Amino acid sequence: MSVVTEYPFWFFLFCLLLGGVYSYILYYRDKKNDFSANLIYVLAALRFTAITLISFLLLSPLIKTLNKESEKPVIILARDNSESVLINKDSSYYKTKFIEDLKSFKEKLESKFEVKSYNFGEKIDESKALTFADRFTDISAMFGDIQERYSNRNVGALVLLSDGIFNKGNSPLYSGESFKFPVYTVAMGDTSLQKDILLSKVNANKIAYLGNKFPVEILVSANKLKGQRATIDITKADKSVFSKEIYITSERYSETINVQIEARETGIQHYVIKLNQFEGEINTDNNRRDIFVEVMEGKEKVLILADAPHPDITAIKQALESSFNYEVTTRFIDQFNEPLNKYNILILHQLPSLKRNIANITTQASEQGLPVLYILGSNTNFNSFNQLKQGIQVLIEKSGFTDAQPAFSNNFALFTLSEQTKKVLLDFPPLQCPFGSYKVQNSSDVLFYQRINGITTERPIILFSSDLNKKFAVISGEGIWRWRLNDYLIKNNHEAFDEIITKTIQYLSVKVNKSFFRVFVNNNNYENEPLMFSAEVYNQSYELITDPEVELTITNEQQKSFPYAFTKSGSSYTLNAGVFPPGSYKYLAKTKVGEKLYQQVGEFSVSVLNLETYNTTADHNMLNNLAGKHKGSMFYPKQLDDLANTLLKRDDIKTISYAHKQFTDLINLFYILLIILGLLSTEWFLRKRAGSY
Repeated sequence: MSVVTEYPFWFFLFCLLLGGVYSYILYYRDKKNDFSANLIYVLAALRFTAITLISFLLLSPLIKTLNKESEKPVIILARDNSESVLINKDSSYYKTKFIEDLKSFKEKLESKFEVKSYNFGEKIDESKALTFADRFTDISAMFGDIQERYSNRNVGALVLLSDGIFNKGNSPLYSGESFKFPVYTVAMGDTSLQKDILLSKVNANKIAYLGNKFPVEILVSANKLKGQRATIDITKADKSVFSKEIYITSERYSETINVQIEARETGIQHYVIKLNQFEGEINTDNNRRDIFVEVMEGKEKVLILADAPHPDITAIKQALESSFNYEVTTRFIDQFNEPLNKYNILILHQLPSLKRNIANITTQASEQGLPVLYILGSNTNFNSFNQLKQGIQVLIEKSGFTDAQPAFSNNFALFTLSEQTKKVLLDFPPLQCPFGSYKVQNSSDVLFYQRINGITTERPIILFSSDLNKKFAVISGEGIWRWRLNDYLIKNNHEAFDEIITKTIQYLSVKVNKSFFRVFVNNNNYENEPLMFSAEVYNQSYELITDPEVELTITNEQQKSFPYAFTKSGSSYTLNAGVFPPGSYKYLAKTKVGEKLYQQVGEFSVSVLNLETYNTTADHNMLNNLAGKHKGSMFYPKQLDDLANTLLKRDDIKTISYAHKQFTDLINLFYILLIILGLLSTEWFLRKRAGSY
């Protein structure tokens, strides 16, 4: 510990000088006092010390302390809590003896290390109990959580106790690249093949269109059933729509079956895919799959009109065609002479342009209430565009265009983007945006602002607006194709870019809702997700109100009803209906405003979440490779004592001491005040005792 100040240390001499001068003037210049010589020395010393100390505090001195702390190494136990661990012949061992051995293993490590235990599967938590009830396994998410929690910590090792089966997220072999500590694995589960026939994978569109046939791809696998015959059936409302007999020709058999099913009714259609069961199967849950297909009237037809060829056009077209909801047509304006009434959405790329007047196109779109997406660029005629009054006016300056990256607007509420997309967005390359002043209508909603040289401006990149008849959006820059390429470079897919484009078009395609009562719910849900409803009620002036009560009734396939009441939340209503078993459901919502009764009906589906039953063969090879990659080893559950001894003997897993400086203002110390008060009080007492003031 030491005392430091921002002033040179010789400034302390001035403090001594001030204390000496003050005490001299007070006690030696005044010849009238009757104090004895010894008392004068004492009083002068007290005053000298007090004044010197007070003046020294004016130099803002700090007490510097060097604190040393020791951090024991942390051993992280990551325990697989998924259902697949128990789907084998050793299930009773994992529910009893293994849990006892794991407790002893942890106690042995705690003699030297700090041990942190986490369960993983559907989520990561610090629960002490292992239930083996999670319905999917995401090891990569657990790795990411550990990296976030223990960054810059003294982590000795990670012990991963798992069967190696993961059915969500990225491969664990590539998810823990940044780990700076060894990884040990404990190989749980059973690698031997069990007698089983299963639906390994079922691929089907979530949306189909009335009168069309939609494909269903089914992968059937069978183990240890050579020479047997199986039957696969697809039914809807207990009526067969497809059936096929399968002859199993090998001990490890697989076959892909492609089926075309005709969509004959609108709404959410529930199909059940089943395989017959065989005697001796340990797991029969994987013999059935339920799929839900929403059958709609027809696809949304999108027309992209462009001034000239541009990679932006292809990027947008590919993003929309990744969804089965859209049928995309591209045309160049100099070749286009069709009516617009056969299209549902219009995208104008750099139109109106410097060479092309499209007054006839914009007039048709306005008359038909056709939603329009404008993409601005170097060929845009900004004077003509500003005259269209599409929620924004751009007054471009002579310097032309500037590079601008997107910055998400936290106030945007027309639709939601996933957190993953928001993160990737930060690394998207810039667009070429017009440089000038932007006038944005107050009624417009901005999705992305322009971020120029790291500074977020008030200029929009993507905004939405509307009038009484239609919606429109503006992308105020060209080069959006680079976003799609960068998305693939970062994540090896186009999901973020496709989400931005498809949700933009999806919002535009939804007709302006003029009803006074609106209810919203996700059409497709999993059985572990709570059903979240929201509702809005408007008065005759289209102002949101929350005075009336809103009721909801959900009806399942057996015609059983479940009544609920919405809760008022701000200017709208919300309802958490909880989790529902798999199936298709209908709902009826009611509210009464004055004497008028409003109703809304709809449908939604709940799908089975049983990923853990599709693959029950433990992947010990992956666990061994993972441990070897991170300078660890693989052990088996009955070798936990050996693993504990290995960790305890490692010389590189040791306690680390940290030293850090701490500065404290001397003037903030309470005992300094006591010392000064003590000096002055003692001086006053001695003076009074001697008969003076």
